[in-house]
Amino acid sequence: MSDLKVPGFKASELIAGLHNAFSTYSDTEKQAQIKKTNGIFELQVSNEAKEVVTWTIDMKKTGTVYKGSAKPKADVTIILSDETLTDLASGKLNGQKAFMTGKLKTKGNIMLATKLDGVLKGAKAKL
Repeated sequence: MSDLKVPGFKASELIAGLHNAFSTYSDTEKQAQIKKTNGIFELQVSNEAKEVVTWTIDMKKTGTVYKGSAKPKADVTIILSDETLTDLASGKLNGQKAFMTGKLKTKGNIMLATKLDGVLKGAKAKL
């Protein structure tokens, strides 16, 4: 899905990859992932040019990724830089460390934010 990609954002590739991974899940795998995660993540990602793009990962109902604000409301909003998101996904950075050092901010269910790591790792394993 090319509408997920945004020029100037390295995380675009990651988000598109997440979408591809989710589309390869069988219904059983998708339901298991949704049951395990049970949340909607809204990612507000900023790049070096201070542009902000919002992506939503719905692991509550549909098991999908889309560009734009969460509908219905996100359970947790995660605010971070493009670089921080790519480092989290590659495993270079730990989510807890990113939060403690101020590289990542959350609004909403902070405990749910800890599950994002599992979603990223699960999708990575699928690809």
